[in-house]
Amino acid sequence: MIPVAASAATATPGYPSRPIRWVVTFPAGGGTDIVARTLAPKLSEMLGQPFVVDNRGGASGAIGTEIVARAAPDGYTLLFGTSGALGVLPLLASNLPYDPFRDFATISLLVVIPQLLVVHPSIPANSVKELITLAKAAPGKLNYATSGMGSPNHLANELFNTMTGTVMTHVPYKGAAPGVTDLLGGQVQLMFNPMPALVPHVKSGKLRALGVGGATRSPALPDVPTVAEAGVPGYEYVLWYGFFAPAKTPRPIVTRLNEHMVSILAQPDIAQRLAAQGAEARATTPEEFTRFMRAEVERLSRVIKAAKIKLE
Repeated sequence: MIPVAASAATATPGYPSRPIRWVVTFPAGGGTDIVARTLAPKLSEMLGQPFVVDNRGGASGAIGTEIVARAAPDGYTLLFGTSGALGVLPLLASNLPYDPFRDFATISLLVVIPQLLVVHPSIPANSVKELITLAKAAPGKLNYATSGMGSPNHLANELFNTMTGTVMTHVPYKGAAPGVTDLLGGQVQLMFNPMPALVPHVKSGKLRALGVGGATRSPALPDVPTVAEAGVPGYEYVLWYGFFAPAKTPRPIVTRLNEHMVSILAQPDIAQRLAAQGAEARATTPEEFTRFMRAEVERLSRVIKAAKIKLE
């Protein structure tokens, strides 16, 4: 029986022969960057070439996503894609310079991550219910940070506002990392954000976690309730990260990259590192990932309509 890795290697002789660029569509230090840099060294090891993370933030991930959509389909420029740029923005913007299904070859789903609701410690709210009471007492006074207009954390907060009848002021940034920095400094008061960028600050006491946006509690913060059980029944908002190549990338290259990623995500140390950050490793075939994406776009469409979100 031919090992999986060997079968992929023989199908792509000579690939890769130079470093591979992995475009991450948000600045260094955010949740996307943390997950990508957890996986990139393993890819470098398996492929025998540097797998270089290239942070290209801006426009809620659209800038970096477009770079890969326009790249040569040779396997040397790949995308660390997000549900924001490939699921949310296509539902909100009619003039995007890429199409999530036409312009990309899916390689594998990487992780599924619940949003985490956190507040600065100076905010007198120790629970979701107390935050709702505080927000209703002073509409518009509380500021929440996001990684950009139409980003997943924007949707997560607006869905929260819609379901609770609260009004908060949106402060968009060019990525999660600068938003987290201002939250730590008290310039903004709260944030929904993917867990990897927030868990260390919660554990250090620099931020207070009020609720997990998933359907169940996270092993990374087992004592933090879900937003639904903490006072907003039915609330759920998760996001995903995926591995993509430009459309028309040769199938043997896609297959080889998929097989390596499936192997990496199955490694106990990687799964444990991701779980500690609040991310659930979830490898797929390219076809399974495409079906997953289509189902997610339908789900996100319902969220956007319920929250009545429009790009300003």
